[in-house]
Amino acid sequence: MASNQLLRAIGDPNRFFNAIRRFFSHQPTSTTPPSSVESSPSDISKSADKKSQPVSSLNELELAKFSAIADTWWDREGPCKPLHAMNPTRLAFICSTLCRHFRKDPSVARPFEGLNIVDVGCGGGILCEPLVRMGATVTGIDALEKNVKIARLHADLDPVTSAIEYCCTTAESLVKEQKMFDAVISLEVIEHVEDPAEFCKTLAALTNPGGATVISTINRSLRSFAIAIVLAEYLLRLLPKGTHQWSSFVTPAELELMLRRASINVQETAGLVYNPFTGRCSLSDDISVNFIVFGTENSQ
Repeated sequence: MASNQLLRAIGDPNRFFNAIRRFFSHQPTSTTPPSSVESSPSDISKSADKKSQPVSSLNELELAKFSAIADTWWDREGPCKPLHAMNPTRLAFICSTLCRHFRKDPSVARPFEGLNIVDVGCGGGILCEPLVRMGATVTGIDALEKNVKIARLHADLDPVTSAIEYCCTTAESLVKEQKMFDAVISLEVIEHVEDPAEFCKTLAALTNPGGATVISTINRSLRSFAIAIVLAEYLLRLLPKGTHQWSSFVTPAELELMLRRASINVQETAGLVYNPFTGRCSLSDDISVNFIVFGTENSQ
């Protein structure tokens, strides 16, 4: 999107950028005070027990936001319109990277034949359905029962997509069940979880040795604040106000580091450029707003 279009949509650019400066100046850098009290042996034991338990990625406030719009997943003119517009571009990236990694032919009708894929945070199933049509064995999980019900209802309209296994559960629960997959995909989810670093570790634990991980999210940049929040939520109203919190966005460098610490090596990163005026999305070198990464499991 051209910058002059954005400025015209916003109005007075000086007022806009002053508002941005005020917004950034109030972002907390840390909410955890340093401890000055020496821990007792019992405290250390409790802390060790707590660390040994899986950390939940659920954020109740974020779940409530998406529960409110769950009925609109398959409304291509509703709050999920940007996701529907981005879906073909996201699939093109997924097809290219997974076919290259697993040595599949991307030109055939079902290039993912033989691959077991999980979509973590599947929502209404808008990614699961094309994945299963491309030949994959697909599991879609979501923490919201409403999302899973809608995904199942829509999938059952087609004998091919009815093969998708939908579950109302969390990634952490799948880890407890020792489930693993050839490819773990989680799109536009990590910015809504409680602890992104722990979430990356969970995704890595679900990935088969030598498997692949694909994550897409929004960069924490000045441009993403202007476009993904101010323009998309407040001016064009493509999304409900409050859908995103700028402070919860992660930068490509941060995501790469979190994945590396989880034994996932990022192999490719691309920008997803969505134009809200034309409704079109394309892959780009511009990762200042939306971006998608492909990584491979490297536990050895």
